[in-house]
Amino acid sequence: MATLDDILTSHRTRRPIVVGVLNVTPDSFSDGGRFFEPDAAVAHGRAMVAAGADVLDVGAESTRPGSERVDADEQIRRLQTVLPDLVALGVPVSIDTTAAAVAAVALDAGAAIVNDVAAGRDDPALLPLVAERGAPVILMHMLGHPKDMQAAPRYDDVVAEVRDFLAERLDAAVAAGVERERCIVDPGIGFGKTLEHNLALLAHVDALAALGVPVLVGPSRKRFISAIVGDVAPDQRLGGTLAAVCAAYLQGATLFRVHDVAVTRQALAVLEAIAGA
Repeated sequence: MATLDDILTSHRTRRPIVVGVLNVTPDSFSDGGRFFEPDAAVAHGRAMVAAGADVLDVGAESTRPGSERVDADEQIRRLQTVLPDLVALGVPVSIDTTAAAVAAVALDAGAAIVNDVAAGRDDPALLPLVAERGAPVILMHMLGHPKDMQAAPRYDDVVAEVRDFLAERLDAAVAAGVERERCIVDPGIGFGKTLEHNLALLAHVDALAALGVPVLVGPSRKRFISAIVGDVAPDQRLGGTLAAVCAAYLQGATLFRVHDVAVTRQALAVLEAIAGA
């Protein structure tokens, strides 16, 4: 079972970390609200831990393209009934939110990591909170906001621009008092990117790994896979997900946010063994 230290040093040890996705929302793109009810959410968390998840990433606000914002009070209401039981499963829990108030409640309940898709830009209190609590933080790149992020995103050089953005957000986190060694970066696959942008980022994860902190990628079940293989439902995109995960690992990523934990764990175990042979 991975510790926080294992996670935060994974870029040096090359230990792959599987982050299981748990959406306590009625409108997730991948599961359509299957785990919105507390009992279902906890049961799914338990199943992912049994399947080998190193981290459970729990969110109460969908960030799928076109989604509407969910206020902090509603996020907290959704989370309060499930977080204690999820924390009790024994693996680090990450809270997926951009709101400091939600992060504070989750950390009080035993969550260990804050995963902010806005990288501290939505709520100026979030990075200082992370610093005060000594929690690791995941800083993600997103162009725009979930509601409009897929409206014709454009870059001159997506890899350079995402790298520079993440470098700036790392500096912002450090300026807020967060230790750089407790930061993780995420290029935000599917968050304000076309197919070509996503492929370029996955092919050049090494440019992000050069920032010297762990890199998380989250290609799981995302729409860009259908753009390559044909229109298939999210739960039929496992093969494409595994290809993206393995390519990213070979380029330097070590954290993988996925829905299908067991098969991802197996693929990474074999890939790790081959890489070390």
